[in-house]
Amino acid sequence: MDDYFGEDVAASYDDDGPMFTGEFVTPTVDFLAELAGDGAALELGIGTGRVAIPLARRGVPVHGIDLSEAMVARLRAKPDGAGISTTIGDFATTRVDGTFRLAYLVFNTIMNLTTQDAQVACFENVSRHLERVGYFVIEVMIPDLRRLPPGERYVPFEVNATHVGIDEYDVANQGLISHHYTTRLNSVPFRYVWPAELDLMARIAGLTLHERWGDWDRSPFTRESRKHVSVWHRPGS
Repeated sequence: MDDYFGEDVAASYDDDGPMFTGEFVTPTVDFLAELAGDGAALELGIGTGRVAIPLARRGVPVHGIDLSEAMVARLRAKPDGAGISTTIGDFATTRVDGTFRLAYLVFNTIMNLTTQDAQVACFENVSRHLERVGYFVIEVMIPDLRRLPPGERYVPFEVNATHVGIDEYDVANQGLISHHYTTRLNSVPFRYVWPAELDLMARIAGLTLHERWGDWDRSPFTRESRKHVSVWHRPGS
């Protein structure tokens, strides 16, 4: 797994749009805190602590895994970030001590694993870290392939005076590169993944679907949903 979140990205990551506002963060933390209960949480791709810090403020012990030392340094520099334990490594395979009531990946982070094998390995790694009664949560986009005319590869997802964002799809290989034009170009590769495929990965790892919603507010997941929030657990737990 390559690190595309070096110092140049980490320096401005917390300024990257509305996802850092309470309107977006509070429903996410409400959802996760309810599942964690009195247990601990493991965040895969903890980054600068956008979700981990407010979740820890709710009394949930949080441990994070992230490949980017630059992003984790930003987390540790925040007033409430120094007390959150972190491990540097590939979250698909990195093991940490202990077990957790909750493990989670937010904001399309599962797609940072750019092969199916790596995504399956992530589910298996999470399964090894979960308590017997534990939950795995993923928030991820629905690929916007309906906007692709035949033969086209590019879908703009944001165009304004300060940012142009374009997704470049490789449909044959289930690949996606997000191009971000600001004062410079930043391109990050992803592998998009369908809900049914994630359910199969969960099954391989000994987990089963618990619930699926269109957003953190538990709005229904429909054919028009642009993303989903899915929760898996062990059968019978």
